Amino acid sequence: MIRDTLCRLCSACCPVYVEIEGGKLIKAERKSCLPSEKRLQCPKLMAAPEIVYSPNRFLWPLIKRNSASQPGWDRASWDEALDLVAEKFTYFKRTYGPESVCWLRGMAADWGAQWDYANRLMNTFGSPNTIGNGSVCHVARDMAHVYTYGAMSLPQPKASKCIVIWGKNDRNTAPEAAEAIYDARQQGAKLIVIDPVETPFAKMADIWLQIKPGYDGQLAMAMIHEIIANGLYDVEFVGNYCLGFDELKAAASAYPANKVAHRLWLEPETIEQAARLYATTKPACIIDGNGLDMQIHVFQTTRAVCMLRALTGNLDRDGGDFIPQPVPLRNIQLKERLPAGVPPITQGYALFNEFHETWGLQAQSSLVDSILTGRPYPIRMLVVQSGNPVVTMTDARRVQKAFEKLEFLVVIDLFRTRTAQMADVILPASSCFEKTQLNRAYMRNSPVILQNEVIDWLGESRPDWKILFDLGRRLGFEKEFPWQTAEEAIDHQLEPANLSVDMLRKNPEGLRATPLQHEKYRTQGFATPSGKVEFFSKRLQTQGHLPVPFMEGRDENPISFADELGEEAVIGISGERTNRFTHTQFHDIPSLKKRESEPFVDVHPEDARKRNIAEGQRIMVTSPKGFIRMKARISPVVHPGSIRIAWGWGEVDPELNVNNLTDDDRRDPVTGTPSNRSFMCLIKT
Repeated sequence: MIRDTLCRLCSACCPVYVEIEGGKLIKAERKSCLPSEKRLQCPKLMAAPEIVYSPNRFLWPLIKRNSASQPGWDRASWDEALDLVAEKFTYFKRTYGPESVCWLRGMAADWGAQWDYANRLMNTFGSPNTIGNGSVCHVARDMAHVYTYGAMSLPQPKASKCIVIWGKNDRNTAPEAAEAIYDARQQGAKLIVIDPVETPFAKMADIWLQIKPGYDGQLAMAMIHEIIANGLYDVEFVGNYCLGFDELKAAASAYPANKVAHRLWLEPETIEQAARLYATTKPACIIDGNGLDMQIHVFQTTRAVCMLRALTGNLDRDGGDFIPQPVPLRNIQLKERLPAGVPPITQGYALFNEFHETWGLQAQSSLVDSILTGRPYPIRMLVVQSGNPVVTMTDARRVQKAFEKLEFLVVIDLFRTRTAQMADVILPASSCFEKTQLNRAYMRNSPVILQNEVIDWLGESRPDWKILFDLGRRLGFEKEFPWQTAEEAIDHQLEPANLSVDMLRKNPEGLRATPLQHEKYRTQGFATPSGKVEFFSKRLQTQGHLPVPFMEGRDENPISFADELGEEAVIGISGERTNRFTHTQFHDIPSLKKRESEPFVDVHPEDARKRNIAEGQRIMVTSPKGFIRMKARISPVVHPGSIRIAWGWGEVDPELNVNNLTDDDRRDPVTGTPSNRSFMCLIKT
């Protein structure tokens, strides 16, 4: 039997066919418009049966033993485990206030329904502290888009004549998007890649700007200056639909290519060529990615990139950057239940907390601050849902110290992670093939696609919605969690859109809540206070932030530890991702482990010669925060003076965790994003 669903083994959310025999998942295959011989293969999806039926999965609840002589966990029933968790919720609420309990959501729990359910539970409970990881992934960029033109634009490479890929490698992270880029390239589209590392797309680009890590904002301003100075901007669009052009022009004048190129590791002519090619080839789109996320200037950098789209008139046009038509879902988060006068622990990032109706709190570093400093108050109990923060959060040693200080930790997950090893209660979650839910990734672009439960829950595991609903009812919230099935809850949210689960199941390719429409701004304007694209933001100015990106012309070094290490230091680039793993997940899956059995530090041949480093030699990389030990791979994919460090291997061995090196002291003042994408470090042999 063949079933339709969506894969959530990573955040690409690919539509897939699943083959089921005797109630068991046999095979999963990604849907694609390309013939099979041209289709990009995903190793994780090929390994789906291994992942689902892994012997390392949690299949029943566990409660930590209170025994110093025999540490470990005892198998428990769901009633025992949930009763204990509810008891602890109640204890901390009565003793310290509901705000002393925090819910931290990882990326494996999906962006949509599970986030809504967790917020609904915590808001009803009275705690303002439901936190995601958006300060380092996606949401900080989303806020920059919203503050510039009211929504996060979506690139449409299939119809584009010029594609700019900025800090993203869809070849490894989003095969459907990568296929669209390859197809557009075959149709003659120009390709510009901005990345400090030579990706597969950089190799095939018309122009590759191998930028110095962390300097993307200055490059965007230099491109803006080139476009304005040469009259290459869309006069009609800027004149009618943009606010603050003169202020942007003045700010960009401090960043001419011949002035800034040397500090970006680029040639002035390359910057000028890229700006001109992008501005004169219509339609054009910009695919910005996680490479921009983990920087202390992510907000203003992304604002500047957004302004390139507007300057060239590529916003909301076919083949450009589409302004989405969101599905009118019912907001079920119940924020109105929160008690007045109790700030969230992320209170230092007020604009980030409030910019979106449902994104909520995303400045995750504030959690560690709260536990260690007690400001504005200490978090004492934490629920971690589908994440591994002990490994994935910045400055791992500091995070470890914070988690050791927690009084009670609950982990909801499929596998025994390093975070789960510290838990008092472990609740076994079901895989993406064992649950039905709405997928929010597509809904920003109007399509509504259902993720279907295609096999039964394994063992005693439960899908996230079931865990949340049952916990809510144990806390006395029967009225707030009346639904007995995922379908009932989904239908409740879909009602304003006049859609239902039955309708979606009859249309597995998805349904649109509204017809696709371009150039909506001509009749509707933009969803900003002025109704226009805001190059100059009064909202930011009134809150003490720069109203125009980089308008003060300061050359602040965006790289951590730049003043702490000597001339021998190199720039460490964190975050290399392969298509075998998702963050720290799946390193124990045999077929994936066989494909990639160990991590590497990419060292440029020039730097290797200077330090007498040989291929495969184990080296130590140090920063003021700690060290890692990893094998060297001599490779020209990085620029001299920089190294690329494999990401996500700290689950395998703490000495392989790049977050031993990263810095959480300097953060973006708007979003709280730490500088963990680029940092100075030393190589020792």
